[in-house]
Amino acid sequence: MRQESKARSARAARRGHGRLSRRRLLQAGAAAAAVGVAGSFPAPFIRDAEAATLELRWLGWEHYNVKELTAAFEKEYGCKVSAGFFDGNSEAYNKLRAGGTGDFDLVMGDGFWPRLYGKQGLTQPVDYNRLSNLKHVFPDFLPPNYMLLQEEGGSNMVAAPNCWGGYGFTVNMDKVDEADSESVGLLFNEKYRGHLSTSARFEENIALAGILAAHQMGTMDDPRPDGKPFNPYVLTDAELEEAKKLLIKQKGLLVTRWNDEDTLERLLRAQVVWASPEWSGIYRRIRFDELDGKTNLRMKHVLKPKEGGLGWVDTWAITSGVTDSEKLELAHKWIDFRLSRDSMKTVAMEIGWAPTVDVRDMLPERYVETLFLNETDAIKGLYQFDAPSSPEKWERVWSEVEAS
Repeated sequence: MRQESKARSARAARRGHGRLSRRRLLQAGAAAAAVGVAGSFPAPFIRDAEAATLELRWLGWEHYNVKELTAAFEKEYGCKVSAGFFDGNSEAYNKLRAGGTGDFDLVMGDGFWPRLYGKQGLTQPVDYNRLSNLKHVFPDFLPPNYMLLQEEGGSNMVAAPNCWGGYGFTVNMDKVDEADSESVGLLFNEKYRGHLSTSARFEENIALAGILAAHQMGTMDDPRPDGKPFNPYVLTDAELEEAKKLLIKQKGLLVTRWNDEDTLERLLRAQVVWASPEWSGIYRRIRFDELDGKTNLRMKHVLKPKEGGLGWVDTWAITSGVTDSEKLELAHKWIDFRLSRDSMKTVAMEIGWAPTVDVRDMLPERYVETLFLNETDAIKGLYQFDAPSSPEKWERVWSEVEAS
């Protein structure tokens, strides 16, 4: 579950680069879709020139509202596009459940959330046959390599991929030993007392502690109560208790739990903080300054710690409120447009997030490096964002950590 600081990090990640020239026109003419069914389509529609302009409405993270892309899509398809924003998946989920399926045609989500939307009837299947630009997506983000885009136990595709990343560690390599830098244990290491930081978001703090706890307890590969593989958002009571002990110990090691990434960036640049989890936006800015000779700081970003880390693939899904065939076709057109290589180049360079589409040959090397586009297989070792299996237990654990 990402947060507002992630959006700020994305906006701040931009560095002296040109704007993308106007994108190529996509080929129109795909067939209109039958409501809620992934395979049955009538003949292509022909718009009445005098009909009211179609409006496409999406709900997502604000940093994806790229005006250049919206204007190009509106011009090509003679429609209007508007957007609403949220800070995290749970907010979007609650909006949809409160009637948002009638207000929005598309919704963004990441990790396990798109499956939840589909299971709750808030979204409908996405027809991959209508997405010509899927051919450009890295195989690491499509079934059978990445299964969270497909409904559990079924064949319908619940969403289409957009961007990806992790909640890895940015580490000052002049202050932290190489041997310590690749482990979640770095965040709990007494050696670095007074030079560590984490975010204030309790879900990710507990999940990271849960990864280390389960690793130390040797329970990661044990049969799980839900019969599924280990998920740090679905901890046993014993693992949750051990995670609490780790977090209580960690309190005395921290400089701060940051609420915004501007604060963390200042602390990292001043070398007050030597290591902290973050979305990689700060790492990217400092690394660009190093490449440009503006700083001597030698930072690295550990995307996948050896015990496993946290990550996400964010997506586009179509809400169940879309019942008109024209609107359903337009929604698929939007997803396919955002998957085009030109659009994804803009996303990479303008907002600084890693596309699930292979655009490496279109980007300066610094973006390929800092967006980890040669390391897309890392997603296999990142536990995807999810809702805590027992919010009440997690809130109680965090209250006890805070009170300790």
